[in-house]
This record gives sequence, C-alpha cells and structure tokens, in this order.
Amino acid sequence: MNFIKISTLVIGLAVSCVSFAEVAIVVNKANSATINDGDINRLFLGKLKQYTSGTKVEPINQKIGSAVRNEFESKVLKKSASQIKAYWSKQMFSGKGKPPKEVASDQEVLAIVSANAGAIGYVDAANVNDSVKVVKKF
Repeated sequence: MNFIKISTLVIGLAVSCVSFAEVAIVVNKANSATINDGDINRLFLGKLKQYTSGTKVEPINQKIGSAVRNEFESKVLKKSASQIKAYWSKQMFSGKGKPPKEVASDQEVLAIVSANAGAIGYVDAANVNDSVKVVKKF
C-alpha cells in the first residue's frame, strides 16, 4: 500500500516539474524590433502583423499538446489550450485570421527562426542556441 502512495507521489512530482519549464521567446538574430509582453501576445493571436521595424511577422507554434506549448499558452497567452482552439476556430470561421504555422520540435522552431527575419517562436529555454536571439523568458 505504501509503495503505491510513494509511486503516485513520485509520478506527480515528475509531472509537475515538467510543467515548470522556462519558455524562451526567440527571434532572428537580425531582428532589432522592440518587443514587449503585450506584443508577444498580440503577435501569436494574429492581432499584430508586423514588428515595429515594419518587418512582417511569422509566428511559429509548437505542436498541440507539447509541454512547451502548454507552458507558452498558460504563461504568455494566459489561456488554456481549449480557449486557444476556440479563439482560432472563431477567427477562421469569421475570416479574420488563421493560426500560426505549427512545428513538431524546438529544433524546428530554431531552424525556421534563424532562417527567417520575420519569424518569432518559443522553445524550452534549455534548448536555446546561438542561432537565434532570446527576447523574453517566462
């Protein structure tokens, strides 16, 4: 009986540690635009289409259900996955926008952002490399 309780506690702690990953918002190294927290929110919700520099924005999302996306939506967008899904369903239905491009991994985000001056994405902060510039950590 005690083994089951201890196992459950250990699993619970492991899962909760995953949810406390630090999320890094990354842009192309050449991007000199000023980006604040509100801008990040608007960029990923399709409400802001270009940076202060005039460069067109290309937000990059991680796959639905990934730990880093869950953290991003919770910490940065302040919304649940179901709220984000409903938001984009409404936007697409009304013809007001479509969700950001979705990729499967931090490595894909880093590759796209490093190759595209307008790209902005998010990755687990532990996976950031020198191919991109970090504008904010959450």
